[in-house]
Amino acid sequence: MLAPSSARALLRRPPFTTGLGGQTPIVGASNRWLTTLGHRRQQSTATADTTANANDQDVASIHDNVEHQQWARQVLRDAVAAAAPRYTWSKEETAAIYHQPLMELAFQAAQVHRRFHNPSEVQLCTLMNIKTGGCSEDCSYCAQSTRYQKGTGLQAKRVETVETVLEAARIAKANGSTRFCMGAAWRDMRGRNNSLRNVKEMVSGVRAMGMEVCVTLGMIDAEQAKELREAGLTAYNHNLDTSREFYPSIISTRTYDERLATLGHVRDAGINVCSGGILGLGETDKDRIGLLHTAATLPSHPESFPVNALVPIKGTPLGDRKPIDFTSMLRTIAAARIIMPATIIRIAAGRKTMTEEQQAMCFMAGANAVFTGEKMLTTECNGWDDDAVLFERWGLQPMKSFAKSAAPAS
Repeated sequence: MLAPSSARALLRRPPFTTGLGGQTPIVGASNRWLTTLGHRRQQSTATADTTANANDQDVASIHDNVEHQQWARQVLRDAVAAAAPRYTWSKEETAAIYHQPLMELAFQAAQVHRRFHNPSEVQLCTLMNIKTGGCSEDCSYCAQSTRYQKGTGLQAKRVETVETVLEAARIAKANGSTRFCMGAAWRDMRGRNNSLRNVKEMVSGVRAMGMEVCVTLGMIDAEQAKELREAGLTAYNHNLDTSREFYPSIISTRTYDERLATLGHVRDAGINVCSGGILGLGETDKDRIGLLHTAATLPSHPESFPVNALVPIKGTPLGDRKPIDFTSMLRTIAAARIIMPATIIRIAAGRKTMTEEQQAMCFMAGANAVFTGEKMLTTECNGWDDDAVLFERWGLQPMKSFAKSAAPAS
C-alpha cells in the first residue's frame, strides 16, 4: 500500500506519452511503479538472504577455526608430553606446532629441552675449511662456487696438509671445543682417493685427541661412508638446506633426493647424521615447516640439526638479501626442539649478528650447540674468548665429548 503523500504525488503527474503519440493512463504508470517496488523488495530479500548465508559461513568458519586451534593445542600438548622421539609427524602436525604463539612455543620447547637434556650444557664446535673454493656446484648462497668466483673474489686453495689440520684441532681443544668439524668444497668424493686418504688420516688424528670429529665433503657413497666410519668419524654433515619444494630455487646441480641418499649412506654406516637448514634464502614459513618435517620423519632423527641464518655474501646470487628476522630463527629452533627432542640443535652461521640476549633465548628454547673459533667456512664466527664470557654470564658450561649429560631430575 502506498503512503498517502506518495499516492497524491502520483495522481498529480501528467499522463505518460507513448512512442506513438498516444497517452498511457495513470494506472499504467502505477502498475510499473508497483512492479519496480516489488523488484526492489525481491532484491532486498535476496540481499538479506545473502547476508544471512554469509553470516552462517562466518559462524562456520569461526567454529572451524576454534576447532583447529583446539586440535593444534592438543598436538602441542601430546608432543610436549612425549617420553621418546617420534618419527611419524604429519606436515599438518608440524605446522600446528610451528605456528603456536611464539612465547608459548618457546616456553613449551624449554620444557621438552629440560626433560631430554641438561639445559646448562652447550656443545662447542670448531669448523675448519680444509679445502677452500673451486666447487662446481651452484648453491646460490655459497662463495665457494666457481660460478661466482669473479664476483666474490674468493680464490680456490689446495687441500690443507694433515699436520696443519691437526694443529688447528689442538688449538680448538685447548680453547674448550669438544667437536672439530672439517669442510671441503667438493661436489662429491668420486675419483678423490688421495684426498679421502688424507681426510681419513685427519679424522683419526682428531679422534686420538679425544674430540668428536665431523666432516662435510659433499656427496659420498656407501663404501666411502664405511671407510670414514672405520677411520673414527663421529658425524657427517650434509644439510637439507630448505624444503623440497623451495630447493630448486637455490640449487640446480644436486637434487634433494641425492642429499637424502647421502644421509642414508651415512646412517647405514653407523655414523651420526648432522643435517639442518639455512633460513633467509627467500623461503616462507611453509618451507621452514617442510624442512622440519623432512628432518623429523627420517628413519632416525639427525644427531644434530644446525640452524643457519644466511650470511649474504656479495657476488653470490643471494648477496643482497636482507638478514632473516630473529623471531624466525627462534621459532624454528623451538619447533625443532619439540619434534626432535633428543637431537642436538646447533646455532650455526649468523650467530655473530645475534645479541647475547637473543642467543640466551635460543638456548632456553632448546639450542644446545654453537660454532666457535676463528672462522666458519667463509664467514665470521664468534670467538672462544667471547663465548667464554657469554657462558660465564649466563651460567652455561661446555658439553663434554661423547658424554652428553643426562637431564637433571625433575
